[in-house]
Amino acid sequence: MTYCVAMCVDDGLVFLSDTRTNAGVDHISTARKMSVFEQPGERVLVLLGAGNLSLTQAVLHVLSEPSDDGRPTLWTVGTMADAARVVGDAVRAVHQREAPALQEFGVDFNCSFILGGQIGIDGKPQTPRLFMIYAAGNFIEASTVCPYFQIGESKYGKPIIDRVLTPATPLDEAAKCALISMDSTLRSNLSVGLPLDLLVYETDALHVTRFVSIDQDNTYYQMIHRTWGERLRQVFSEIPDPDWLETADVPLAQRERASVTYRGPAAANATDAMPEQTLAQAAKEKARR
Repeated sequence: MTYCVAMCVDDGLVFLSDTRTNAGVDHISTARKMSVFEQPGERVLVLLGAGNLSLTQAVLHVLSEPSDDGRPTLWTVGTMADAARVVGDAVRAVHQREAPALQEFGVDFNCSFILGGQIGIDGKPQTPRLFMIYAAGNFIEASTVCPYFQIGESKYGKPIIDRVLTPATPLDEAAKCALISMDSTLRSNLSVGLPLDLLVYETDALHVTRFVSIDQDNTYYQMIHRTWGERLRQVFSEIPDPDWLETADVPLAQRERASVTYRGPAAANATDAMPEQTLAQAAKEKARR
């Protein structure tokens, strides 16, 4: 399995992928999930792939070595939407060729992609865009409402992105958010692993701005891993424990949801001002009715 995430913010694009392709007790292999199509000054397109490795590589071969010279390619299309259609067509071509044989062996046609980048026509950069392409070749585009996509093992790294990322997030903060998302996934899922490929693209640069391969010796990633765990435990310990009300003598069916509350510091310091009838007494009165 794998985990890939891409983000589209006002300042540019962030792409992050792991390299683990198989995980087991005695078998772990790696392969790069990120492919870059760069023509400096004209276009930068980044493709992330997840799913069956033979299928994602087959799609990449179709994109890199087109058999029909007359068909548009990622090097010739004029818009990012056209680029997404080219990837979708490549997925359908591989499906048409491979799916029947896979079906005979009970193997699903499983692959998905994230495509993002920017194209400049006549020296005028278009708006950077981000797409997710499904196994059927259809695709959707990121928006200001949801400025990111995930493929692969996405559930562990999703909460931090939902809480932090907006289109106005600075580019380096978006990269940090992606790394924390990946660290959370690595912590909880054996099928995702180092090294990581991180690419940061700045709007209108029309060349790869920053790229790094991150392994276990990378000092910044070590700091992310250590600090994120420490801060989570710190915040967790600072959140007050439940304030249980005394309702032991109230039947369980009648306690409803009023047996735990949070009165806050102000209420804790104002016990003299509390009414004589407590919530537990109110529950008793309600039970009598």
